[in-house]
Amino acid sequence: MRTWKFPFSLLVKYKFNHNTDKKGVRSLATKEKYTKDQLMEFYRTMVRIRTFEEKAAECFTKGMLAGNIHLSIGQEAAEAGAFAAIEPKDYFTSTHRGHGHAIARGADPKRAMAELFGKKTGYCKGKGGSMHIADMEKMNHLGANGIVGGGQPISAGSALASWILGDDSVTVGCFGDGATNEGSFHESLNMAAAWKLPMVWFIENNCYGVSTEIHRVTNTPDLASRGAAYGVPYTVVDGTNPTDVYEAMLVAMEHARSGKGPYLVEAKVYRYQGHYCGDPAVYRPKEYMEHALENDGIEKLAKRLLALGASQEELDAVKKAADDEMNEAVRFADESEYPDPATVLDDMYVSDNERCVAR
Repeated sequence: MRTWKFPFSLLVKYKFNHNTDKKGVRSLATKEKYTKDQLMEFYRTMVRIRTFEEKAAECFTKGMLAGNIHLSIGQEAAEAGAFAAIEPKDYFTSTHRGHGHAIARGADPKRAMAELFGKKTGYCKGKGGSMHIADMEKMNHLGANGIVGGGQPISAGSALASWILGDDSVTVGCFGDGATNEGSFHESLNMAAAWKLPMVWFIENNCYGVSTEIHRVTNTPDLASRGAAYGVPYTVVDGTNPTDVYEAMLVAMEHARSGKGPYLVEAKVYRYQGHYCGDPAVYRPKEYMEHALENDGIEKLAKRLLALGASQEELDAVKKAADDEMNEAVRFADESEYPDPATVLDDMYVSDNERCVAR
C-alpha cells in the first residue's frame, strides 16, 4: 500500500521568511518601517475578525443559529493586509469562508452576525446566511459564494464592467486553494488576461480543500504560479504577516488599475478550525497546528508592537473593545426578528444596475 506524508516543508518554507526570530520578533537586520499606529490598525482588524469568528462559533455550538458556518480563524493577517490595500471604489467577491473579508472591508458586525442568525436585520435580510453575505451600498461586496470557484466568473464580469464603464475601479476575487482546481479559475483568468481586465485574485492557501491536502491534487508548490500560463504576474507571500500581504496587494492593485491586466497574490495561511464549525479535522497531522500556533499572526504582530513601544495594556484594550463589540453583535442578532415568510421572493431580482453593461 502506498504511504504518503504531509509535505511540511511547504509550510516551513514560509514560517519565518519575513525576517523574524523564533519568538516572532523582527530581527535587528531589518529595521521596522511601519509606525506603531499603522501596525495597531492591522492588529485591531485582525483581533476583530478573530473575535467575530469565535463568537459565531460559540453561538453555533449553543444552537443559536441554523445552518453551517466556515471560520477564518488563523487567516486574519492575510485578510487585514489585503483589504487595507483596497480602495473604497473597488469591488470584491468572497467565499463560504468570508466573514473575515467582510469585517476587514468595514462590515457592521451586528448586521453580519444577524445574517448568520437568519434575521431580517442582516445584510441580506436573513435570506443569505453565513455563506452569502453581500452589500453593494457601502462595501461594494458582490457577494460570498457557497460554490467553490463560483465567485471567479463574477469577479471577472465585474472587472469587465469596470473596463467598459472606465470607472477606475479594480475587482478583487478572494478564494482558497481548492478553487484553483476549478475550471472557472482557468476560464476566468484567461479571459481577464486576454482583455487586460482590472482584476486581482487573492488566494488564501491554507493547504486544505475541505479535507484534502492541496498537494495531493496539484503538482505546483505555489498555486499562483498557474497565472504564468496566461501571462499573468503573481506573488507568493507569508499570509501570517499583514504588512507583507499589504505590500504585495498594493503592487497588484496598481498593476490592475493602470491597465496592465490581472494579477495573482497567494498568501500562505493556516486554517485553525476544520472545514466547518464542528469538523474535528482528524485528517490533519498534529504538526500542522503546531506550526500554525507557532506562527500565529496576531501574536507575532503583538510582539512587533511591543518592540515599538506599545504596552500590553494597549493590546489588551484592543481585545476588550473587540469582545464588547462582538458581544453586542450577538445580542443584536439574537433579539432581531426573523423575516416574514411572505417576503421570501422579495429582492430576488434587481430592476436597474449601472454595472449591468448588457442593457
